Amino acid sequence: MRTSDEDGVRTITFDRPEAMNAMTAEIAAELADAIEALDPDELDACVLTGEGRAFSAGGDVQAMAEREASNRESYETMRSTFGRVAAAAIESSVPIVAKVNGDAVGAGLALTAVSDFAYADDDARFGAAFVKVGLVPDTGGTFLLPQLVGLRAAKDLAITGRLVDAREAVDMGLINRAVDADELDAAVEELLATLRARPTSTVGHVKQALHGNAGRHWRDALDYEAMLQAQAYDTPEHEEGVSAFLEKREPEF
Repeated sequence: MRTSDEDGVRTITFDRPEAMNAMTAEIAAELADAIEALDPDELDACVLTGEGRAFSAGGDVQAMAEREASNRESYETMRSTFGRVAAAAIESSVPIVAKVNGDAVGAGLALTAVSDFAYADDDARFGAAFVKVGLVPDTGGTFLLPQLVGLRAAKDLAITGRLVDAREAVDMGLINRAVDADELDAAVEELLATLRARPTSTVGHVKQALHGNAGRHWRDALDYEAMLQAQAYDTPEHEEGVSAFLEKREPEF
Protein backbone atom coordinates (compact mmCIF):
# COMPACT_ATOMS: atom_id res chain seq x y z
CA MET A 1 0.00 0.00 0.00
CA ARG A 2 1.36 3.42 -0.87
CA THR A 3 0.09 6.97 -0.36
CA SER A 4 0.57 10.27 -2.17
CA ASP A 5 -0.77 13.79 -1.66
CA GLU A 6 -1.65 16.29 -4.37
CA ASP A 7 -3.76 19.44 -4.29
CA GLY A 8 -5.59 18.57 -1.08
CA VAL A 9 -6.25 14.95 -2.01
CA ARG A 10 -4.56 11.90 -0.49
CA THR A 11 -4.50 8.84 -2.75
CA ILE A 12 -4.08 5.42 -1.16
CA THR A 13 -3.15 2.75 -3.69
CA PHE A 14 -3.27 -0.98 -3.04
CA ASP A 15 -0.05 -2.22 -4.63
CA ARG A 16 -0.09 -6.02 -4.70
CA PRO A 17 -1.10 -6.41 -8.37
CA GLU A 18 0.39 -9.91 -8.50
CA ALA A 19 -2.16 -10.93 -5.84
CA MET A 20 -5.03 -8.86 -7.27
CA ASN A 21 -4.47 -6.48 -4.34
CA ALA A 22 -5.69 -9.06 -1.83
CA MET A 23 -5.58 -7.80 1.75
CA THR A 24 -4.00 -9.38 4.79
CA ALA A 25 -4.77 -8.34 8.37
CA GLU A 26 -1.48 -6.42 8.37
CA ILE A 27 -2.49 -4.46 5.26
CA ALA A 28 -5.93 -3.77 6.76
CA ALA A 29 -4.30 -2.40 9.93
CA GLU A 30 -2.06 -0.19 7.78
CA LEU A 31 -5.09 1.06 5.86
CA ALA A 32 -6.93 1.79 9.11
CA ASP A 33 -3.93 3.79 10.32
CA ALA A 34 -3.90 5.76 7.06
CA ILE A 35 -7.61 6.58 7.19
CA GLU A 36 -7.49 7.53 10.87
CA ALA A 37 -4.65 9.93 10.06
CA LEU A 38 -6.72 11.91 7.51
CA ASP A 39 -6.80 15.53 8.68
CA PRO A 40 -9.79 17.66 7.54
CA ASP A 41 -7.71 20.80 8.12
CA GLU A 42 -5.24 19.64 5.48
CA LEU A 43 -7.20 17.43 3.09
CA ASP A 44 -10.37 17.77 1.03
CA ALA A 45 -10.71 14.11 0.06
CA CYS A 46 -9.09 10.69 0.07
CA VAL A 47 -9.08 8.35 -2.94
CA LEU A 48 -8.79 4.57 -2.63
CA THR A 49 -7.67 2.70 -5.74
CA GLY A 50 -5.70 -0.31 -6.89
CA GLU A 51 -2.65 -0.93 -9.01
CA GLY A 52 -3.03 -3.24 -11.97
CA ARG A 53 -6.27 -4.86 -13.11
CA ALA A 54 -8.06 -5.16 -9.75
CA PHE A 55 -9.28 -2.78 -7.08
CA SER A 56 -9.01 -5.54 -4.46
CA ALA A 57 -9.79 -9.24 -4.55
CA GLY A 58 -10.59 -9.10 -0.83
CA GLY A 59 -8.96 -11.10 1.93
CA ASP A 60 -5.80 -13.05 1.15
CA VAL A 61 -6.97 -16.68 1.01
CA GLN A 62 -3.40 -17.97 1.32
CA ALA A 63 -3.09 -16.11 4.61
CA MET A 64 -6.39 -17.65 5.70
CA ALA A 65 -5.03 -21.12 4.97
CA GLU A 66 -2.03 -20.45 7.21
CA ARG A 67 -4.08 -19.02 10.09
CA GLU A 68 -3.70 -20.84 13.43
CA ALA A 69 -5.64 -18.47 15.68
CA SER A 70 -8.27 -19.36 18.25
CA ASN A 71 -11.82 -18.10 17.93
CA ARG A 72 -11.13 -15.32 20.43
CA GLU A 73 -7.90 -14.34 18.69
CA SER A 74 -9.70 -14.21 15.33
CA TYR A 75 -12.37 -11.97 16.85
CA GLU A 76 -9.78 -9.57 18.26
CA THR A 77 -7.88 -9.53 14.97
CA MET A 78 -11.00 -8.78 12.93
CA ARG A 79 -12.06 -5.98 15.25
CA SER A 80 -8.60 -4.37 15.18
CA THR A 81 -7.97 -4.67 11.44
CA PHE A 82 -10.83 -5.02 8.91
CA GLY A 83 -13.43 -3.77 11.39
CA ARG A 84 -11.22 -0.82 12.24
CA VAL A 85 -11.00 0.10 8.55
CA ALA A 86 -14.79 0.36 8.34
CA ALA A 87 -15.03 2.36 11.57
CA ALA A 88 -12.31 4.76 10.40
CA ALA A 89 -14.00 5.31 7.04
CA ILE A 90 -17.41 5.92 8.60
CA GLU A 91 -16.02 8.32 11.22
CA SER A 92 -13.62 10.22 8.95
CA SER A 93 -14.54 13.85 8.30
CA VAL A 94 -12.54 13.63 5.08
CA PRO A 95 -14.77 12.18 2.32
CA ILE A 96 -13.49 8.91 0.90
CA VAL A 97 -13.78 8.12 -2.81
CA ALA A 98 -13.36 4.59 -4.14
CA LYS A 99 -11.88 4.76 -7.64
CA VAL A 100 -12.62 1.18 -8.64
CA ASN A 101 -10.19 0.43 -11.44
CA GLY A 102 -11.05 -3.29 -11.60
CA ASP A 103 -12.74 -6.12 -9.74
CA ALA A 104 -13.83 -5.41 -6.15
CA VAL A 105 -14.56 -8.67 -4.38
CA GLY A 106 -15.03 -9.64 -0.72
CA ALA A 107 -13.36 -6.97 1.40
CA GLY A 108 -12.85 -5.02 -1.84
CA LEU A 109 -16.62 -4.87 -2.27
CA ALA A 110 -17.03 -3.85 1.38
CA LEU A 111 -14.45 -1.07 0.97
CA THR A 112 -16.45 0.19 -2.00
CA ALA A 113 -19.60 0.17 0.14
CA VAL A 114 -18.00 1.91 3.11
CA SER A 115 -16.56 4.69 0.93
CA ASP A 116 -18.62 7.87 0.62
CA PHE A 117 -18.46 7.83 -3.20
CA ALA A 118 -17.65 5.02 -5.61
CA TYR A 119 -16.82 5.47 -9.30
CA ALA A 120 -15.89 2.41 -11.34
CA ASP A 121 -14.42 1.25 -14.61
CA ASP A 122 -17.17 -0.21 -16.81
CA ASP A 123 -15.33 -3.53 -16.81
CA ALA A 124 -15.14 -3.81 -13.00
CA ARG A 125 -17.08 -6.57 -11.29
CA PHE A 126 -18.36 -6.67 -7.74
CA GLY A 127 -19.01 -9.64 -5.51
CA ALA A 128 -19.51 -10.51 -1.84
CA ALA A 129 -17.57 -13.72 -2.27
CA PHE A 130 -17.08 -14.40 1.45
CA VAL A 131 -19.61 -17.24 1.31
CA LYS A 132 -17.45 -19.11 -1.20
CA VAL A 133 -14.78 -19.57 1.47
CA GLY A 134 -17.31 -20.20 4.25
CA LEU A 135 -17.27 -16.67 5.71
CA VAL A 136 -19.72 -13.83 6.32
CA PRO A 137 -19.16 -10.33 4.92
CA ASP A 138 -16.83 -8.18 7.01
CA THR A 139 -15.20 -4.73 6.76
CA GLY A 140 -18.63 -3.26 7.50
CA GLY A 141 -20.33 -5.21 4.72
CA THR A 142 -23.23 -6.52 6.79
CA PHE A 143 -23.96 -2.98 7.98
CA LEU A 144 -23.47 -0.94 4.80
CA LEU A 145 -24.66 -3.31 2.05
CA PRO A 146 -28.31 -3.48 3.21
CA GLN A 147 -28.35 0.31 3.58
CA LEU A 148 -27.08 0.82 0.04
CA VAL A 149 -28.86 -1.89 -1.94
CA GLY A 150 -31.69 -3.02 0.36
CA LEU A 151 -32.00 -6.19 2.40
CA ARG A 152 -33.16 -8.49 -0.41
CA ALA A 153 -30.36 -7.47 -2.79
CA ALA A 154 -27.81 -7.67 0.05
CA LYS A 155 -28.92 -11.27 0.73
CA ASP A 156 -28.59 -12.02 -2.97
CA LEU A 157 -25.01 -10.76 -3.04
CA ALA A 158 -23.95 -12.26 0.29
CA ILE A 159 -25.58 -15.67 -0.03
CA THR A 160 -24.98 -16.44 -3.72
CA GLY A 161 -21.58 -14.75 -3.93
CA ARG A 162 -22.34 -13.91 -7.55
CA LEU A 163 -20.46 -11.23 -9.45
CA VAL A 164 -22.34 -8.21 -10.78
CA ASP A 165 -21.04 -5.89 -13.45
CA ALA A 166 -20.55 -2.17 -12.96
CA ARG A 167 -23.82 -1.20 -14.64
CA GLU A 168 -25.83 -3.49 -12.37
CA ALA A 169 -23.86 -2.12 -9.41
CA VAL A 170 -25.04 1.38 -10.37
CA ASP A 171 -28.64 0.21 -10.70
CA MET A 172 -28.44 -1.45 -7.27
CA GLY A 173 -27.10 1.70 -5.64
CA LEU A 174 -23.79 0.05 -4.76
CA ILE A 175 -21.75 2.61 -6.72
CA ASN A 176 -22.40 6.12 -8.02
CA ARG A 177 -21.13 5.91 -11.59
CA ALA A 178 -19.60 3.51 -14.10
CA VAL A 179 -17.56 4.93 -16.96
CA ASP A 180 -15.16 3.74 -19.64
CA ALA A 181 -11.69 2.99 -18.29
CA ASP A 182 -10.14 5.94 -20.12
CA GLU A 183 -12.73 8.28 -18.58
CA LEU A 184 -12.40 7.13 -14.96
CA ASP A 185 -9.65 9.56 -13.96
CA ALA A 186 -11.55 12.52 -15.41
CA ALA A 187 -14.82 11.50 -13.76
CA VAL A 188 -13.18 11.16 -10.35
CA GLU A 189 -11.32 14.45 -10.81
CA GLU A 190 -14.63 16.20 -11.53
CA LEU A 191 -15.96 14.88 -8.22
CA LEU A 192 -12.77 15.89 -6.40
CA ALA A 193 -13.10 19.43 -7.76
CA THR A 194 -16.54 19.58 -6.14
CA LEU A 195 -15.23 18.20 -2.86
CA ARG A 196 -12.39 20.73 -2.83
CA ALA A 197 -15.04 23.47 -2.98
CA ARG A 198 -16.94 22.11 0.03
CA PRO A 199 -16.10 22.79 3.70
CA THR A 200 -14.58 19.52 4.89
CA SER A 201 -15.63 19.98 8.51
CA THR A 202 -19.25 20.36 7.36
CA VAL A 203 -18.91 17.22 5.24
CA GLY A 204 -17.85 15.50 8.45
CA HIS A 205 -21.00 16.70 10.19
CA VAL A 206 -23.13 15.44 7.29
CA LYS A 207 -21.51 12.00 7.46
CA GLN A 208 -21.91 11.93 11.23
CA ALA A 209 -25.61 12.73 10.94
CA LEU A 210 -26.36 10.22 8.18
CA HIS A 211 -24.45 7.33 9.72
CA GLY A 212 -25.45 8.19 13.27
CA ASN A 213 -29.15 8.26 12.46
CA ALA A 214 -29.17 4.88 10.72
CA GLY A 215 -31.56 2.74 12.75
CA ARG A 216 -32.53 5.40 15.27
CA HIS A 217 -36.15 6.07 16.18
CA TRP A 218 -37.27 9.12 14.24
CA ARG A 219 -37.66 11.26 17.37
CA ASP A 220 -34.13 10.45 18.48
CA ALA A 221 -32.93 11.05 14.92
CA LEU A 222 -34.46 14.53 14.89
CA ASP A 223 -32.82 15.35 18.22
CA TYR A 224 -29.43 14.14 16.96
CA GLU A 225 -29.86 16.08 13.71
CA ALA A 226 -30.71 19.26 15.65
CA MET A 227 -27.66 18.83 17.88
CA LEU A 228 -25.33 18.50 14.90
CA GLN A 229 -26.95 21.42 13.10
CA ALA A 230 -26.48 23.60 16.20
CA GLN A 231 -22.79 22.68 16.14
CA ALA A 232 -22.59 23.50 12.43
CA TYR A 233 -24.19 26.92 12.98
CA ASP A 234 -21.30 27.78 15.29
CA THR A 235 -18.52 27.26 12.73
CA PRO A 236 -16.46 29.61 10.55
CA GLU A 237 -17.53 27.54 7.53
CA HIS A 238 -21.18 28.44 8.11
CA GLU A 239 -20.31 32.11 8.59
CA GLU A 240 -18.28 32.13 5.37
CA GLY A 241 -21.01 30.32 3.44
CA VAL A 242 -23.66 32.84 4.50
CA SER A 243 -21.39 35.80 3.77
CA ALA A 244 -20.52 34.48 0.33
CA PHE A 245 -24.19 33.88 -0.51
CA LEU A 246 -25.19 37.40 0.54
CA GLU A 247 -22.21 38.94 -1.26
CA LYS A 248 -22.96 36.88 -4.40
CA ARG A 249 -19.51 35.25 -4.56
CA GLU A 250 -18.05 31.78 -4.27
CA PRO A 251 -17.28 30.77 -0.66
CA GLU A 252 -13.64 30.31 0.37
CA PHE A 253 -13.63 27.22 2.55
